[in-house]
Amino acid sequence: MITTELFNFEGQEFTAVTVKLPKTTLLTVSNEKGYIMCGALDVGLLNSRLADRKIIAGRAVGVKTIEELLHAPLESVTLEAEKLGITVGMIGKEALLKMV
Repeated sequence: MITTELFNFEGQEFTAVTVKLPKTTLLTVSNEKGYIMCGALDVGLLNSRLADRKIIAGRAVGVKTIEELLHAPLESVTLEAEKLGITVGMIGKEALLKMV
């Protein structure tokens, strides 16, 4: 099952997507500039093989809900995210606000 939810915080609009799969759930929160995602995100791949796309993204591990993703510290971030001041350890919600 796939669910999509639009929501606002601090005057900014984001889209949350939850994809329920056998034995796991994929979670993303995004806007037009970038996104944060659960542990399924391969930041290494984004930084190496897809570097030319300049993807702004962060990864949090051990999260099972969108709410947890928004409040979890990021375990890794892309090089493009770092350029915006998004750092490892920053919580998801703070990272998203740097993507506006």
